[in-house]
Amino acid sequence: MAISNTATRVLVSIVAIPAIIAVTYLGKVPFLVFVLAISLLAFYEFVLMLRNKNSNVNFLLGFIAVTFLILNQYHPMMNAYSFLIIWFVALLIFELFRNKNSALNNLGATLLSVLFLGLFGGSLLGIREFYSIDNEFYLNGGYLIISIMATIWICDSAAFFGGTALGKHKLFPRVSPNKSWEGAIFGFIFAILAMILAKFIVLDFLEWQDVIVIGLVVGIVGQIGDLVESLIKRDAGVKDSSTLIPGHGGIFDRFDSLFFSSPIIYFYLTYFL
Repeated sequence: MAISNTATRVLVSIVAIPAIIAVTYLGKVPFLVFVLAISLLAFYEFVLMLRNKNSNVNFLLGFIAVTFLILNQYHPMMNAYSFLIIWFVALLIFELFRNKNSALNNLGATLLSVLFLGLFGGSLLGIREFYSIDNEFYLNGGYLIISIMATIWICDSAAFFGGTALGKHKLFPRVSPNKSWEGAIFGFIFAILAMILAKFIVLDFLEWQDVIVIGLVVGIVGQIGDLVESLIKRDAGVKDSSTLIPGHGGIFDRFDSLFFSSPIIYFYLTYFL
């Protein structure tokens, strides 16, 4: 007997969510492997979508750059700016000999995919490792990431159900015709409420203003990230970034809001906490 799409989604979530929470809680190498895996898989999905627009990403150099940026965030090996200069020169030289459709499209697509998933993935790792490994408060980074993930899931669910029940005004019909302002407002409110709840449960080490700011980032920037991904997919002519996760689409589909929110939250932690 065939399993319905909803049942498949639920079964995958039952297995995946505890596993994600576990590696996030542990941090260190398990979380590094997790971030590398989702970033590189999303990079691969991104490459395939860009091919639909006749843009041929330099997969090898892109793979190396995304991997380096994430590893370098975990254990600094060299200045990221210096690496990107050397890498970009190599990219330009390689493009001389590739002769695959438009060189400008290829270079732009490679840069976009590397900066998007390398820098944003590295930011996610930076949040988890914000509290030093040698610090007695190291687990705080795990609690923070788990809270952010839970807030994103709650925000997405509230936006969906709120929009389904009350949605009348289209949010961005050119990009995502099913999303409404009512749904976005529901998601925004519940993102803040979720972070407030997290403050009482596991984020007692953060000040109230920090909790509210992170809730605002997820509620606003996270939903913008979802729209940006919808824009990319619509332009590439695909419904999902891939079929890697049964019932859920691809890695890029599931982690778009997390990727997009992470650099803003990491910037806030670094300069305002």
